[in-house]
Amino acid sequence: MSPPILYISRLLPDPVMAAARQQFQLFNEPRDIAPSWETFKAGLREADAAICTLTDRVDTALLAEPTRLKILANYAVGYNNIDLAAATAKGIVVTNTPDVLTDSTADLTWALILAVARRVAEGDAYVRAGAWPGWAPTQMLGTDVSGKMLGIVGMGRIGQAVAKRAAGFNMRICYSSRTPHAPGQGSSQWEQRALPDLLREADFVTLHVPLSPETHHLIGPRQLALMKPTAFLINTSRGPV
Repeated sequence: MSPPILYISRLLPDPVMAAARQQFQLFNEPRDIAPSWETFKAGLREADAAICTLTDRVDTALLAEPTRLKILANYAVGYNNIDLAAATAKGIVVTNTPDVLTDSTADLTWALILAVARRVAEGDAYVRAGAWPGWAPTQMLGTDVSGKMLGIVGMGRIGQAVAKRAAGFNMRICYSSRTPHAPGQGSSQWEQRALPDLLREADFVTLHVPLSPETHHLIGPRQLALMKPTAFLINTSRGPV
C-alpha cells in the first residue's frame, strides 16, 4: 500500500522534514518561501493530509473545491487563517499546536519590553550608523522597568508566563481577562481590571489575546488615547488585534 500523500506548504526544521519523508509521500518538496496560489490549491486538493502555516489562508472558497484532504495541521497556536466551519462541513479535521510557544513568546515579550524601555534598537542603529559621539549623561536614558505597572491584556498561558517573569522586576501586575487568575508561586499580586482602567494605569501594556471577531481591532485610537503619554504597547499576539 502506498503511503498517504502529505502536502507541506513551507520548509520545516530538518527533524520534522526527515520524519515526514520517512512516513509519507510528499506532494512536493517545500521551499523556504511561500508557495504560489496554484501550488497551494493543488496541494490541498491532492494530498491526504496537509501542514500549513499561519500565513496560509484556507477560506470557504478554497475548501469548497473537490479534495481528498482528511486533516489540516496548522503550524501555529492560532488558527484564524482557517475557516473552521467550512473545514468541519467538509469533514476535514483541523489541528493546531497549543502551548509549544508559551515560554518563547513570553521571552520575546520581555525582550521587547526591555528594548523599548532602554531604547536598545535605537542605540544599536545609532552606533551602526557611525553617529555615536561618545558617552553623555543625558544620552538615550530610556526609562526604568523595575517597580512599574505592567498591564496584561489576555491572561491565558502566555499572559501568565509574562506576569511570572515580571516578579524579578518587582512590577505591579494588572490584567484584563474574562476570568480571574491567581498569581503563581513567587509572583506579585495580580489585580483584575476592566480594559479601559488597565490602559489608563499601566506603564507597559502587553497583548496576548487570540484573534477573533471580538478581539479584532481591540486596540484602536480610542484605547490608545486612554494610555499615559509615557506608556508602551507591546503586541505579541496578532497584528489585527
